[in-house]
Amino acid sequence: MDVMGDKATLLETGRFVQPADREDPGAAAEEMRHRLAAEAGDVDAMSVLGSLLLRRGDLDGAESLLRAATAEGDRAAANNLGVLLHQRGYADEAAGWWRVAAVAGSAAAAHALGRHHRERGDEPAAEYWLRQSAEDGHTLGAYALADLLEHRGDVGAERWLRVAAERGHREAAYRLARVLDRRATTERGERPSRAEHGQDDTKTPADEAEQWYRQAAARGHRRAALHLGAILERRGELKEAGRWYLNSAKDGESRAACALGFLLRDAGDEESAAVWWLKAAQDGDGNAANALGALHAERGETQTAERWYRAAMDAGDVNGAYNLGLLCAEQDRTAQADQWYRRAAYAGHREAANALAVLLLQGGDAAGAEPWFSKAAEAGSVDAAFNLGILYASRGDEAGALRWYERAAAAGHTDAALQVGTARLRAGDDREAERYLRCAAGGGSAEAAYRLGTVLDARRPAAAPPALGEPAAEKSECEEWYQRAAEQGHRRAQVRVGMLASGRGDVVEAARWYRKAAEAGSSNGAFNLGLLLAREGSEPEAALWWTRAADAGHGRAALRLALLYARRGQLAQGQRWASRAVDLGPAEVSERAGRLREALRQELTA
Repeated sequence: MDVMGDKATLLETGRFVQPADREDPGAAAEEMRHRLAAEAGDVDAMSVLGSLLLRRGDLDGAESLLRAATAEGDRAAANNLGVLLHQRGYADEAAGWWRVAAVAGSAAAAHALGRHHRERGDEPAAEYWLRQSAEDGHTLGAYALADLLEHRGDVGAERWLRVAAERGHREAAYRLARVLDRRATTERGERPSRAEHGQDDTKTPADEAEQWYRQAAARGHRRAALHLGAILERRGELKEAGRWYLNSAKDGESRAACALGFLLRDAGDEESAAVWWLKAAQDGDGNAANALGALHAERGETQTAERWYRAAMDAGDVNGAYNLGLLCAEQDRTAQADQWYRRAAYAGHREAANALAVLLLQGGDAAGAEPWFSKAAEAGSVDAAFNLGILYASRGDEAGALRWYERAAAAGHTDAALQVGTARLRAGDDREAERYLRCAAGGGSAEAAYRLGTVLDARRPAAAPPALGEPAAEKSECEEWYQRAAEQGHRRAQVRVGMLASGRGDVVEAARWYRKAAEAGSSNGAFNLGLLLAREGSEPEAALWWTRAADAGHGRAALRLALLYARRGQLAQGQRWASRAVDLGPAEVSERAGRLREALRQELTA
């Protein structure tokens, strides 16, 4: 019979010491004393000596003593005789003696009898005897009853798991922790009641789960140590998490070795991480094999990386095929990348399906790409939903594109949120546009931050320039968004920040942002910088920036240059720039430039 827990709890006796590795003179003397008493007809001595020989493996010597004691009504002997017969392969006869002992009140025999009935599929009888054993205080009986009830989906299983765990059964503690952990995941934030969980109302299922994981882990349960490490890692207690991962990994838990590797890598110890990943990968952990593959790929060791990705795939980790696809795509091995992406995608890997679709789209096969984008998006790939939006937009199906953009945006895709915000702006729905633009800007999109700034700027009442001696007004929210975009290199935002700073009278700040925009190629930045410099008396430098702006197609900058050269008496130069301004526009600039060009022409021909 497969015994759960300490075998001594199955042999119903507390009247003998633990066996020693070598001959103990005291134990030998004690055995002789029991033997002499048994030969004299002492029933208790027969039972104890039979149990001692059974534990030692002397089944022949034990059987006669246990049968003799059982015949005299000793229930412990009846239970142990059942154990002996079960070891000899006489399960039915063993069950008969366990029944005798159980009826006489033996909790250990009731447990053994319950296990016997369960092995034969008689669950009602198994439950009856296991419940009797559990209610009589037998730890293994409580655990076996919980196991039976849990198998049937009976909510009463948790109570008996708790009973066994409280009596020190480490597997019960682990399984109770798993039950509570699952409840914490599905009922996040809810407090368990005292009646339901038998605990203080201030404890959450997550708190209790951690407590039982810790108890089981302290007793050497390697999976409990793994889960405890994961809880501590999520909480940021990395040092203690590492200790539990290490304990679990040393006991042979490959997932703990893999997790320990990631912890060490994040701490900067890549070499130690590789050691633990190697151990886990050799034990068949696909995640660790993938990690080793990625490590070698980063080092440019593509052949070794490929070998580990294949090992991950062989271990049943579909990420191995996906990573092989990525590796081949980086090396422009398109046919092989297609092969590995397809293998992962057919196995349900959503990002592989998206990558395959991108590969097909890049090859001009939009019709072949769309089903894979759809499959990936329906499986929850945010990137695939966004890519479907791009695909629909390229066909002119704005409504279809918007549906997919909205789906991706709802899952936190920054670029998708920008697209939805922009569409809402075009539709005139500023409030809804603002909501999406805030999401995109918060996700780091400079364009979204700029557009959000324009939305808020349009609602802002016009402010008069500060009077002489008055402090500059505080920055508005729109300026804060413009500045966030400007700091990310957004040229139009840099120009807007410069304009707002200029409006506050902060010439130095305005010049700084205009110069950044101009140096990045903004014609408006160059033009505004020229205006600022001209007002400050630096007309030659202003002319340089206006020239740059006019060469980039800025009509107003060309008109400014025409006026500047006309004032200097350089009429031909002025006429040339006036003609350029007429061509560049806009309309009011073309009109003024045309009049100036005609006046300069008359001057030149006078």
